[in-house]
Amino acid sequence: MTAHVAPISLDFEEGIDRKTLRRLRDRFLLVNQQRWDRAHSALSYRQQMVLEVLPLVFHLNHPALPGYLDSDCPYGLSNYKPSPATINAARRLARTFSLKDEGKRKPDLDAMFLMGSPGTLGHSVASDLDVWLCHRRDLPERGIRCLERKAAKLTRWAESFGVELHVFVFCASDWRAGRQRAEVTGENCGSAQHFLLLDEFYRTSIHLAGAWPMWWLIPPEQEENYDDCMRKLVDFRFVRAEDYIDFGPVPAIPEAEFLGAGVWQLYKGIDAPWKSILKLLLIECYARTTGEALLSSVFKRAVFSGETDADSLDPYVMLYDRLEGWLAGPEVASRLDLIRRSLYLKAGLPLTRSEVSGEQWRARLLRQMVTRWGWSESILAELDERQRWRAEDVTSLRRTIVNELTHGYRLLSKMAREHGQRAAISANDINLLGRKLYAAFQRKAGKIEQINPGLAPSLAEENLAFHHQSEQGGDADGWLLYRDLEDPADAFWQPVIRRSGNLAELMVWCYCNGLLTRSTRLNVRSGTSIASVSELREMLDALSPFLPFPVPPAEREALSRGVRPLRNLLLVNVGVDPQAHLTEKGLHKLSSRHDSLGFSGGRENLVISIDQITFNSWHEVSLQHYAAGDTLIQCLKNVLASVAANPAELPGVQVHCHNRGHGSAIARRVRELFADVLRPFFAGGTGPHPLRYVIEMDRRYFLLQFNGVEPGFVALESFEALMEHLALPQERYLPVVFDRYALQEEPALRAVCLASEPDNIQVFYRILGDRARLWVVDELGSVFSWEQAVTSRRHLLVPVLRFLDNLIERRLLRHTDSAGVVAGVQCYEIVRRDGTWRAEYRPESDSGVPLLGFEVQAVGIHEGDSRLRFDIFCGDQEFSVQEYGDQLVPAVAHYIRSLRQSDEIYPVYLTDVHLPHDLDPRVYQQDIQTSQYLYYRSVLEDSLNKHLAKTR
Repeated sequence: MTAHVAPISLDFEEGIDRKTLRRLRDRFLLVNQQRWDRAHSALSYRQQMVLEVLPLVFHLNHPALPGYLDSDCPYGLSNYKPSPATINAARRLARTFSLKDEGKRKPDLDAMFLMGSPGTLGHSVASDLDVWLCHRRDLPERGIRCLERKAAKLTRWAESFGVELHVFVFCASDWRAGRQRAEVTGENCGSAQHFLLLDEFYRTSIHLAGAWPMWWLIPPEQEENYDDCMRKLVDFRFVRAEDYIDFGPVPAIPEAEFLGAGVWQLYKGIDAPWKSILKLLLIECYARTTGEALLSSVFKRAVFSGETDADSLDPYVMLYDRLEGWLAGPEVASRLDLIRRSLYLKAGLPLTRSEVSGEQWRARLLRQMVTRWGWSESILAELDERQRWRAEDVTSLRRTIVNELTHGYRLLSKMAREHGQRAAISANDINLLGRKLYAAFQRKAGKIEQINPGLAPSLAEENLAFHHQSEQGGDADGWLLYRDLEDPADAFWQPVIRRSGNLAELMVWCYCNGLLTRSTRLNVRSGTSIASVSELREMLDALSPFLPFPVPPAEREALSRGVRPLRNLLLVNVGVDPQAHLTEKGLHKLSSRHDSLGFSGGRENLVISIDQITFNSWHEVSLQHYAAGDTLIQCLKNVLASVAANPAELPGVQVHCHNRGHGSAIARRVRELFADVLRPFFAGGTGPHPLRYVIEMDRRYFLLQFNGVEPGFVALESFEALMEHLALPQERYLPVVFDRYALQEEPALRAVCLASEPDNIQVFYRILGDRARLWVVDELGSVFSWEQAVTSRRHLLVPVLRFLDNLIERRLLRHTDSAGVVAGVQCYEIVRRDGTWRAEYRPESDSGVPLLGFEVQAVGIHEGDSRLRFDIFCGDQEFSVQEYGDQLVPAVAHYIRSLRQSDEIYPVYLTDVHLPHDLDPRVYQQDIQTSQYLYYRSVLEDSLNKHLAKTR
């Protein structure tokens, strides 16, 4: 084959002829045929069949051929005549296939091209096939949709032959006008690039069928006058318009396109770094050398000059030559070395192995290049043994790659800002790509780094040893990861794969990066920890169903939304025995209490540490370790916070605890707790709903509630402190919900809170002999409780009912409308029936029943020191702070005692309390809550009754 023939020169001013144009077209077709042959030879026999029949299945809408949908699907490729080899391939797929004459029917399709790496040094059996299918401009939308569905069906069919096929359906006129149908997907760059993609198309494409590119016929020096030249060729009938397809010129790359293209290559570089590094550096090269010709122009100029040798015109060879010429100088030697390694690994040809002889032309071409680079056999051996690369090798290489990719992106972004150009990429696409990059490369606390983005086939280890640092002396608390460590003494001079502060993080990192598999032999030297091989095996069993390996990339739909947790795995007490100190004391035998959060007579919390593994919608894996303070509550709070942003989709919560010391019971209890807490806060797929959730744990009480979308908790050291907190005023109605194990010794209180209703004042009572316990749940859910002596149910309730009726009456008088006013007071008795505590309604009212004595009212006032004092009125007698000062309460008690006819001591009940609206001087409280009135009533009554007892 002649590699170099006479140059062809076209002078549109002096005149051109059809014979020269045909000779030029045939020269491009010669190069095209060489590339097709090379692409065909690089495929397996079954894959070759896909390439053979691809034009035919679109040229004919034949039911026996792959991809057939229905009889209305557009078909027919302009000027296409299938070769005998293509017909034979079709008959191998469908024995009933026969070629029929379609007559003079107007074809629906203009052309079909294969572009990218096929037929080049960078192509291999594993490479995908990107096909451009161009339809006529007047094709109806319904027909276009049908073609897209057929393309998708063919993609699935090609998968069964081991081919990754992507068919992009569009119209050449839409392309020229920049009308993109597609958005960014795994293979479609969407709006990220136009001219850069066209530059790549012109220098890499293989014409499969239909019209030829008009670009072939326009001299490289006339690229800026492309449209004028094209019109002359068509208008003067040097060529037939229907024989050629026009995608337009590529005179230069607009600055606005560099940023979008750079982001796109970073996006691709997450999973295919070698090709992306080459392309990203080419973009940077184009951006820095705007006056130089593009590679597509260099390719066309070479063909015009008579160059037809496929080696010289190989797109990857031309790409490398351009980058090598640009990166001249010792200061960029490391970048040039990375380019060479990227090209070698992209080619996928291990030159040190004998089996590459089947790839003769590629092996020969690649060998010529590495010889020119001066590479030694040791460098080749290192690259050819990718399957033996270890985690340390990959980590170092990944850092180099990420640095290069981010360097390129930052440079292009900076250029876009400096030139004030709007990036030629849609806001949606750049947002999508940015999120993809963030998920893949961004470092943040707790995130498990993925170190092997397609760099090595596998990092699986046969042996892994986990050593606690205390094994090496001292009291250091951390873990070291080794490989092949049979003798623990060897740890002193063996390299450490990774260090970590806790064992769970080390395990998850090993699993997510493929070092740890079910066949990996494990060794554990636990030191002061109690971790064991069986515990690590159990953790691996918990991780495998929770998290797929390898972690798949997130879908476009997920990236277009805000990030949210999909599921959580809680590893409880990793390397910890929660009962160690209980066993020493024998406490685990002192009680029948089996609640893991209040175990044994000492009510010990058996949840010592938690490692929370989260898998989110952007497919990031993170781990948060809780080992200090109230670990379970902290973890619960963080899970609640993550759910609050998207309550419609609750994340799954799985729990694992090593099967030592009630491990399964602990896991079940924690799993129940998270489900029980999430359910009321996010019932109905909305929320967070306003409520207070009470958990009893470790002889304490924890009250969880939301402030807006931010959860918080209060730790209370005793039951008395809990009741004081439940009585505090609220900004809105907040019911109290108890955890299933909380306050088992206080079933009456649980029944009270369960019966709570908004916009009501509810009085609950329980009589026990001559004593009674009362609870008032006010209009906003605050719970006020006290105990008192009782002689009859009637006299028990009348004082508090009269007090509450006075409050309601005053509110009704103050409000002109009824909105927000409490309807009334309801009474309930707490009883136990059939083993269940419940609140039963008891219709009660004041009914004017006379009380012993007279009405006692208190009116609150603020003094200069901001302390709240009270003037007290006993019937018509006034006792003011101004007159009595600190002796006011003793004076009132003395007055009441003096009016009583007998020495019998019975309590004083306040019938009304008035409070100032600036109880807190910093705010003005428009509506004072009932629980606040009850609190001050209780304080005053207690004080008066104490002084009454003294005056006896």
